[in-house]
Amino acid sequence: VQLQASGGGLVQAGGSLRLSCRASRNIFRVDAAGWYRQAPGKERELVASITTSGRTNYADFVKGRFTIARDNDYTVYLQMNSLNPEDTAVYYCNKNPPRYAYWGRGTLVTVSS
Repeated sequence: VQLQASGGGLVQAGGSLRLSCRASRNIFRVDAAGWYRQAPGKERELVASITTSGRTNYADFVKGRFTIARDNDYTVYLQMNSLNPEDTAVYYCNKNPPRYAYWGRGTLVTVSS
């Protein structure tokens, strides 16, 4: 299985980005999906997750700013608003809980102050 995350880039503080994740197989058909991030020098952390029934959960540091969504068994999105420099990280998608073999290269989000 390959997970292709895209949509990252450089944005000013207060700006928005929309990340997309496309799986090569319908791995999200029976399992929850999650967006994760890893900032330089820090461990990877869960940002948001969505179950097969659409129930969402967010880390406290993104509540009210980020929105996770899915439109089929292959694709998951992360809408990120009101970005701040602390959101700078490589963002990954995976199942929730994650499967080691499914980690892709992620997409880099850089927020300038």
